[in-house]
Amino acid sequence: MQADDATKQATAPDTEGSDRKLRWIVPGAEASTAADGQTKAEGPGQMEAVVERNNLWQAYERVILLTDLDRELERRGHRFCRYADDCNIYVGSEKAGQRAMAEITDYLECKLKLRVNREKSAVARPWHRKFLGYSFTRHKQVRLQIADSSIKRLKDKVREIVVGNASRNLVATITALNPVLRGWTSYFRLTEVKGVLQELDGWIRRKLRCLLWRQWKHPATRNRRLQQRGLTAHRAWKSASNGRGPWWNAGASHMNDAFPKRFFDTLGLVSLPGTRQRFQFD
Repeated sequence: MQADDATKQATAPDTEGSDRKLRWIVPGAEASTAADGQTKAEGPGQMEAVVERNNLWQAYERVILLTDLDRELERRGHRFCRYADDCNIYVGSEKAGQRAMAEITDYLECKLKLRVNREKSAVARPWHRKFLGYSFTRHKQVRLQIADSSIKRLKDKVREIVVGNASRNLVATITALNPVLRGWTSYFRLTEVKGVLQELDGWIRRKLRCLLWRQWKHPATRNRRLQQRGLTAHRAWKSASNGRGPWWNAGASHMNDAFPKRFFDTLGLVSLPGTRQRFQFD
């Protein structure tokens, strides 16, 4: 089981002047403080970076105070992972998980004077929780996998880029996608479930085929483009005038035959499984 004491918020000490702000001001910028306490730049082109004092306290908490939590967990013999204020504790049963969460919550709040976010804390199976974007498989031989929420965020980003490039050519869209795909794969290169990357690869290519289908707009244009990509005149016209939506056509055989994987490889589209493999050898 897993006890997740995630996102513990530190409370700044209530001392005189604790509501004051540290201001880091770019040279030449002037600022004023409104009645609601928000700091605003006085004129166009002026910049101001305002850091709340509480943020400095939270940084102190993560570096110093939660080191005491590490020592306490080690003393108790728990297996755990912690990064900043996100911590997972691994125990052998639900009962042990409930006991560990109660004891550690008490330690954090009474000993370290920190506040535990109970909405984000739970006792659950490891594959129902995530840590730094990763999760675990539900198998006897446990494997590290990418959490569903991390996959969703990538898909949302891909959609944002593809929609934002709806009026541009395919090469420009791929150029905008590649840094995102390369960086995401670099971070998640430790995953032991390669099938997810292959599925995402296919989904991304389908999004790009969907983009092309939308750009062509009219059946006559679609017919001409499909014939240019090697489809027979009969098949091209039948496919172009089928009346189905863009997403359906993007996954249909006529678009897969006209724009196979090697077509996108030629244009330089990043392959997620291939990139992961290269990062592992580096």
